[in-house]
Amino acid sequence: MATPAAAPAPPNPNPVPDDQPPPQPQQEEEAPEPEPEPETSSPTPPAPTTSIEPTPSGGEESESDDSSSVSSAASSGPAPAVAGAAAGRPFPAAKDLLHISFNQDYGCFAAGTKSGFRIYNCDPFREIFRRDLAAEGDGSGGGGIGVVEMLFRCNILALVGGGDNPHYPPNKVMIWDDHQSRCIGELSFRSPVRGVRLRRDRIIVVLENKIFVYNFADLKLVHQIETAPNPKGLCAVSQQPGSIVLVCPGAQKGQVRVEHYGARKTKFINAHTSRVACFALSQDGRLIATASTKGTLVRIYNAAEGNLLQEVRRGADRAEIYSLAFSNNLQYLAVSSDKGTIHVFNLKINVGSTANDKPMPAPEPEIPHISPPLSFIKGVLPKYFHSEWSVAQFRLHEGEQYIVAFGHEKNTVAVVGMDGRYGHEIEHSKFQ
Repeated sequence: MATPAAAPAPPNPNPVPDDQPPPQPQQEEEAPEPEPEPETSSPTPPAPTTSIEPTPSGGEESESDDSSSVSSAASSGPAPAVAGAAAGRPFPAAKDLLHISFNQDYGCFAAGTKSGFRIYNCDPFREIFRRDLAAEGDGSGGGGIGVVEMLFRCNILALVGGGDNPHYPPNKVMIWDDHQSRCIGELSFRSPVRGVRLRRDRIIVVLENKIFVYNFADLKLVHQIETAPNPKGLCAVSQQPGSIVLVCPGAQKGQVRVEHYGARKTKFINAHTSRVACFALSQDGRLIATASTKGTLVRIYNAAEGNLLQEVRRGADRAEIYSLAFSNNLQYLAVSSDKGTIHVFNLKINVGSTANDKPMPAPEPEIPHISPPLSFIKGVLPKYFHSEWSVAQFRLHEGEQYIVAFGHEKNTVAVVGMDGRYGHEIEHSKFQ
């Protein structure tokens, strides 16, 4: 069971030097260029009303290895309360887990396993359904599913094979219709798929060095983006109807690229001097949170203008950031890392404004006098002592991978882990 942590630890005597942003982050604008139509010898995708249009319920011309093809089938408060696994339907054991991810509104999460996939409701915690693909024998391999991407709570999911015995080739995205209990379309590539993101009108496929954006209704390729090496499949897309905002790694170290499809504008934000390890986009596409491979600081940027709005500190020692999440009201930001601590930060963002968001004014900190013996850390300690720290912390197990989201109940966080001890639980922890 997670327990609220005490106040921030004393200063680390050997802190990791902060990842300093450039004095003036470069922000370039350019209109996305028209993309070539994908070459395909497959049948024309079915009409959206008969196959791939989601139903709510509650290759490019290049010869590179990233080319794609399309085909379709015929039609800190009290101790947190912990909900255990549903009776007779346990959460997969850690050794069987290949993937976990929340859906777009954090109301559900998906688990990819060595034998198929399962979908769970967060609050109250219960298994909604599972599909044992290995037993069904529907596919070219075993049952391993390495990526499961939900589309809110509808019947459509995106699946990618994974593990030692994948059910589908790892270079294909399979469009699964759970009403029909089968795949109704696929997107094929010449290199492994690193990630998939869905919204009601787009499918985004992330490869090692490229991102493809498809129209959901007809699987038509509408845009492709070159990125820096992206083995984690980092990508985020806004979810509110209307204009689409997509965030992905830029071409340079420490850079993120922001595509504003409605405005036909591209922004480049030099967020860190180290490589970007994790980022998150608010559902409305207005705010971006970024963390580097150092993992000491998290920065919040305005997506439209690319200006830095706030900087918060996770700690002084290096950490691997696993996930970042905004609350729906943009009041809080949650961070999980390999340190086994979930941090919740208070955002000082004026959410009432739009393109000109600026951090709430704060008094200038008074820098203490540094004696000559400590002059070698003069540039570190003052900033460390006056950093913005988390307003709540929840300790789990260090070294294990957890992803975090905000619960639908006010001031709650939901944490799902891939470790053997907490991998079968989802935890809701209240904070002030």
